[in-house]
Amino acid sequence: MVLLQVLSVAVILGTGIVAGVLFAVAISVMPALIAMPVDRYITTHRLLGRRYDHIMPYIVTSSVVVDVFAAFRTDSAGSRPLFALAAVFMVGVAVVSQTRNVPINNRVKSQDENNISPDFVDPRLQWRNWHAVRTTFAVVALVLTAAAVAVLR
Repeated sequence: MVLLQVLSVAVILGTGIVAGVLFAVAISVMPALIAMPVDRYITTHRLLGRRYDHIMPYIVTSSVVVDVFAAFRTDSAGSRPLFALAAVFMVGVAVVSQTRNVPINNRVKSQDENNISPDFVDPRLQWRNWHAVRTTFAVVALVLTAAAVAVLR
């Protein structure tokens, strides 16, 4: 039971970080990026992604693993489905990130901001929309995880 309590704190921390970072990007960073001229957007996008791209997948994956582990380890019938569903939503964060946002990130990072290709299609609105989906998934996962912890025996 002590292990489950420790892991509960860890998974709330993990899902909370993911939800918080994605929420902050959605309400502050993305509107700023959309307001920039394309060349400044490309430069800024490249700078912003340096740290997120390396650490966020580990935090998301760790949260999934801990939610799944907690779902199997808990004796609480109320917590089990909540942990499991939280894991599903965090998998949703990972899937949207890797199949939608990361490919857009890679296209933007490969663009030379000093020599913008005439066929460059500005991806900011598309990126923002997919980001909103994964942010919603992360917030739902956080709520579900917190609820699972709240109903633990």
